[in-house]
Amino acid sequence: QVQLVESGGGLVQAGGSLRLSCAASERTFSSYATGWFRQAPGKEREFVATISWGGGNTYYADSVKGRFTISRDNAKNTVYLQMNSLKPEDTAVYYCAGRRTLLSSATYRLVNDYPYWGQGTQVTVSS
Repeated sequence: QVQLVESGGGLVQAGGSLRLSCAASERTFSSYATGWFRQAPGKEREFVATISWGGGNTYYADSVKGRFTISRDNAKNTVYLQMNSLKPEDTAVYYCAGRRTLLSSATYRLVNDYPYWGQGTQVTVSS
């Protein structure tokens, strides 16, 4: 069973940037579609971005489109989320999630699509 570990969260001022990383414990992570989700206090976990295991397909929530970029380095078993122009409403715990698939182009946007989750990393954006 793959284990996912997020890192890179922290406190940043509005307009700033952070890069989150999601490191996987297995080399087979290169065959996992991966997603980033976030959960703010009192709110449901919501989709942020997803990337196919081939890396060629990505999809973003409207709220982050143009500001966030998801990418992956399969040689390092790591997926990244570059977050620019951060806003206070981006404050949340960010989670990465993985789903093994045979389809190199597949992306998934629902919480229930993913069986594997990291423990989360806190991102706080001050105004």
